[in-house]
Amino acid sequence: MKSSNGTFFLKLKKYKTLLLMLTPAIIFFIVFSYLPMFGVVIAFQRYTFDGGIFHSPWIGLENFKFLFMAGDILSVTRNTLLYNVLFIIVNNVLEITCAIVLAELSNKYFKRISQSMMFLPYFISWVVVGAFTYNVLNYESGAINTLLKSMNLEAFDFYNKPGIWILIIVLVCAWKSFGYGTIIYLSAVMGIDGEMYDAAEIDGANIFQRIRRITLPSLVPTVVILVLLSMGNIFRGDFSMFYQVTGNNPMLYSSTDVIDTYVTRSLMTSPEFGMTAAAGLYQSVLCFAIIMAFNYLVKRYDKDYSLF
Repeated sequence: MKSSNGTFFLKLKKYKTLLLMLTPAIIFFIVFSYLPMFGVVIAFQRYTFDGGIFHSPWIGLENFKFLFMAGDILSVTRNTLLYNVLFIIVNNVLEITCAIVLAELSNKYFKRISQSMMFLPYFISWVVVGAFTYNVLNYESGAINTLLKSMNLEAFDFYNKPGIWILIIVLVCAWKSFGYGTIIYLSAVMGIDGEMYDAAEIDGANIFQRIRRITLPSLVPTVVILVLLSMGNIFRGDFSMFYQVTGNNPMLYSSTDVIDTYVTRSLMTSPEFGMTAAAGLYQSVLCFAIIMAFNYLVKRYDKDYSLF
């Protein structure tokens, strides 16, 4: 009977090529994800440049107390959570719908062109998207207001109306990212056994019945995995999106400020590195708690759908 060490080295030799290919990814996460975790100690210090991480005075939870007493962290946490919930719902619905529509198209040339057009915005920088948004919504010379003025209607000041930006940001995020998700769902649809569709068609099922009874149930594992992965970032806002699309406009902070923009702005306006580190740690703990809780619930429902 072989020892566990012997089995380990046999597997190491057998899969050496795959492990060698995996090495750059392992090194990347060690260097950029695990080693920087040591910096969380700043959240419990009154950080000074001369003292650095090792010699700055410890103050316990004072940074967290100040963070909550300032009154902003709860509102930006709420914004971050609500935006990500909307992103998950809207993007997944659009992605599943488009994937099913593309799968049902018979014209392969139109299908390829449609996939390319939907996927293209994913590669556009948020800086460019922010410029597009500004040129469409600008009060003085934006495309929408230019059209309204040409019709003798009153121009609408988008950058002074915080409430409407919830819809704008959700739409912009969906436009930019749903093409990528559509490709993932389309791959899952293409992997469904075609014999089930043939059998259903022979039994008299129309296209909508086939989608409802075969396609959607078959997509459940993919939906669960993608939603679980999204849950891991549910308290993380896309800094580039919120910062570039809104133009860091103080008039819109009430409805567009998220934890990431709040922390970045705090770093630019205040030397209190401990407080911003506390906000980052607070954000990471919330994300960890959410992904563990949802993974536990999914495992209770069906362990094959869980991440671990």
